[in-house]
Amino acid sequence: MAGLAATFGSGAMTNSIDEIEYTDLILATGTNTTENHPVIGAKVKRAVKQQGAKLIVIDPRKIDLVKYADIWLCQKPGTDVAVLNGLMNVILTEGLEAKDYIKDRTEGFDALKAMVAKYTPEYVEKISGVPAEDLKKAARLYAGAKRASILYAMGITQHISGTDNVKSIANLSMLCGNVGIEGGGVNPLRGQNNVQGACDMGGLPNVYPAYQQVAAEDARKKFESAWGAVLSPKPGLTLMEMMAAAGDGRIKALYIMGENPLLSDPDLHHVKKELQNLDLLVVQDLFLTETAEIADVVLPVASFAEKDGTFSNTERRVQRVRKAIEPPGEAKTDWEVICGISNQFGYPMSYTSAEDIFEEIRTLTPSYAGITYSRIEKEGLQWPCPTTDHQGTKFLHKDRFSRGLGLFSAIEYIPPDELPDKDYPLLLTTGRVLYHYHTGTMTTRAEGPSERYPESLVEINPQDANKLGIIDGQTVVVTSRRGEVEAKAQITEKSTPGTIFMNFHFTNTPVNLLTNPALDPTGKIPEFKVCAVKLKAA
Repeated sequence: MAGLAATFGSGAMTNSIDEIEYTDLILATGTNTTENHPVIGAKVKRAVKQQGAKLIVIDPRKIDLVKYADIWLCQKPGTDVAVLNGLMNVILTEGLEAKDYIKDRTEGFDALKAMVAKYTPEYVEKISGVPAEDLKKAARLYAGAKRASILYAMGITQHISGTDNVKSIANLSMLCGNVGIEGGGVNPLRGQNNVQGACDMGGLPNVYPAYQQVAAEDARKKFESAWGAVLSPKPGLTLMEMMAAAGDGRIKALYIMGENPLLSDPDLHHVKKELQNLDLLVVQDLFLTETAEIADVVLPVASFAEKDGTFSNTERRVQRVRKAIEPPGEAKTDWEVICGISNQFGYPMSYTSAEDIFEEIRTLTPSYAGITYSRIEKEGLQWPCPTTDHQGTKFLHKDRFSRGLGLFSAIEYIPPDELPDKDYPLLLTTGRVLYHYHTGTMTTRAEGPSERYPESLVEINPQDANKLGIIDGQTVVVTSRRGEVEAKAQITEKSTPGTIFMNFHFTNTPVNLLTNPALDPTGKIPEFKVCAVKLKAA
């Protein structure tokens, strides 16, 4: 999300988790926080019940947070830009924007103002289904808060308009002067543990560690010098681009670490064909996942409890992880496996410990430069932490943005790639449940979570169930243009009429057989959150 990165940096939380509990207003959109981020969900609930914070929830499902909300804007899936533009339209029409902040700290405001002018509450209601009066109330509540924090997650990013959705959130936050203040900010809740750390370390195709651009000559020269190697100035491929390249033969070998695309990627029939077209597939993992089962080579590795190192969490906090037990059998730590392979290839890696590697990270990564193992012995530090006497950064952009002025982006609403029609009359949206994590590689093997939530369910609104003659607990077939799955129906008011919800945790109900691989043109993220389906009794 390059345009946003220019203003906000890394895609990390601009603020800290503890600030959520002590802000004046929380706007939660595209995040089922209590189930996907339960620790942060508890802070949201405490903010409302104990600190008197106001809560706005924007979500197409009646998630648990709705019980605590002052206003719930129940939009049609995929209409987020329209709703956010509608909120800004009301704020500007009623003169509630932070005029001095806009003048002193931002640019591009006039183009934004011109764009949102047509997104009147009545126009937005036609697109999104959100009542015009509710939109007005939410806009006034948000603009009236002294400090307002926006929380979002993959319900915002996993759309063909994901980048636009995030930019629109940034627009709203800046419009009311909420970036660069304690208790405010734009706060993405990361979807997997240490995904923030992986991104910080250059686990993206266009950057080196600390988001230093591959295409920037000064950054490239620095890493070439440190690593004694010639590096390409050309950005690599994203996950979905790699799969396509495997399918058409441009990539012959793929090395997958800690990822299970045969359950987590969209349009799984197609993904399997792409992976099977490779000459060599190597999977490095704790368990024999669905992807590992079709690999040519499987490399067993240690779990978090079996190794030393650091994790960086969603609030940019770098924390120690310590070895508690020995890894089983021949399993090694990830860095030992990578070093071993590199040495075999003739590029020597002579690290002796995780701390050894971290010391190299510090020298090449300005935002981590002041973080040492001794400093985070008891408590982690939040980057940027440029020097060893720096206390870390609680919230970003206090006096200026990383690019100087915050950039408003004029964003037009575009509909999802696939909408219901007479053949596929319902919308499917996907997500997670409290008791399971991602592709269930660990949680479905654990007795407790599996007892509490043993199988995938299809959440159906009672109105749709009555029309289709489906009763609670009945097995149903869900079909999209790409595949079909069977699961039990759960009749619930959580799903709104016309929309069903399924989780993707279970290998015997591979929900991503159904989902749409259409990509956001900038972020290259698939549209997991919206696809057209039909439903019938099995």
